[in-house]
Amino acid sequence: MKQKIAITGIGSISPLGDNQKTIWKNYLTKGHFLQQQNYNGLDAITSPLSIELEKTIKELKNSSKHYKKIDKTVLLSILASRQATEQAGWNNEESFGVNISSSRGATQLFEEFYDDFKENKAHKSHPLSSPSTTLGNISSWVSQDLGNDGLSISHSITCSSALHSFLNGIAWINSGMANKFLVGGSEAPLTKFTIAQMKALKIYADDFGTFPCKSLDLSKTKNTMCLGEGAVSFCLEKEGKNALAYIEGLGFATEKLTHGTSISDNG
Repeated sequence: MKQKIAITGIGSISPLGDNQKTIWKNYLTKGHFLQQQNYNGLDAITSPLSIELEKTIKELKNSSKHYKKIDKTVLLSILASRQATEQAGWNNEESFGVNISSSRGATQLFEEFYDDFKENKAHKSHPLSSPSTTLGNISSWVSQDLGNDGLSISHSITCSSALHSFLNGIAWINSGMANKFLVGGSEAPLTKFTIAQMKALKIYADDFGTFPCKSLDLSKTKNTMCLGEGAVSFCLEKEGKNALAYIEGLGFATEKLTHGTSISDNG
């Protein structure tokens, strides 16, 4: 790398918690945070936010008339980004870039709008159905919430979306076009249609057992993926006096596709 990049702030909200102490404590437990849930008639093993964190999301949603109309992915990212920028001490004296990504995007809101469209005999769509479901909503609303007037970018590169946000922020800083970048990812895909899509790919866990998701079990004979929800944000700086860590190298690769979903024919 041209120069090492400092991480000066981290914010996270997920089923593990929304603060460093709680998250670390939950990481050390021998159990898991997966649950057997029912989504409008579809049973699935998922990892939803806790009741307490759902209350936090609801409070944010009700704090502004604008926030009542945006997707959960955006709300999660706003909370994570507030944490990260507060820890980094970013106080709007200098503009910074924002690149928050998502694999699925505004899944919940999109499905709500589509269900409403199907039930509407006049086939009229809600006027907010387009602007509130575009992927760019995440970064743009985070910028609005933080009072930042810098560059805002959003993208989807499936499972590596957040990692590519990291790489993109580093590239902008190394190019000299930015001194600071807020990067991260956000997902809220716990909906009936999204889960059904994953089940159709034959990659979803169907046995609750002791540990439903056996991601590190290389001897397993079937897939055990489970969907969860959450968001994370990182503050990257060219020169971080209060650095939590430094990024000294990076790498990524794109593999040649051999299947439409990049998996074997039998999943």
